[in-house]
Amino acid sequence: MAKRRHEMMEENRAKLITAARKAFAEKGYAGASMDELTADVGLTRGALYHNFGDKRGLLAAVVNQIDGEMASRAKEIGARAENDWQGLLAEGIAYIEMALDPEVQRVVLLDGPAVLGDPSKWPSQSSCLHATRLTVERLLEAEVFKPVDAEAAARLLSGAALNAALWVAASDNPKEVLPKAIDAFRSMASGLLAAER
Repeated sequence: MAKRRHEMMEENRAKLITAARKAFAEKGYAGASMDELTADVGLTRGALYHNFGDKRGLLAAVVNQIDGEMASRAKEIGARAENDWQGLLAEGIAYIEMALDPEVQRVVLLDGPAVLGDPSKWPSQSSCLHATRLTVERLLEAEVFKPVDAEAAARLLSGAALNAALWVAASDNPKEVLPKAIDAFRSMASGLLAAER
């Protein structure tokens, strides 16, 4: 009985996240109606409050899901590279390029920071930072990077990719800004190399 109740709660939670993801992407956070959203999935507003506390909590869950998918996509792209350095660069560039995706742009890069605050404090960003730090540590150990503090390098690389994506998303012409952001990210990251690669 308790197991079935738990499964129902998880189903309701998933339904709400899916509906909110669509609503936030199409109408933005401010324009999305929680009454419409809950009615669309056959649930009450009480289910929303029970699972997420409020609309802001629901946005946090949606942002966490999308940002997690962005990180997974970037990691997959990085894994195809020939070495850790090329992979690290490819991951950062892929993350920046995702700023052109309308859902990512509106939900994660525009509404997310406006409503949830500093993205570097989001759980999804913390896991990205951890993965970046592990790669940086390997690059330091292999003497691919100049001797530098691993945490500092990981934070600056992650922050640069995130801020470049935020810049692209918020600009009046994202497609024009994107190559500039990628070029600057590549140049900055290359400054960590012990020798030209």
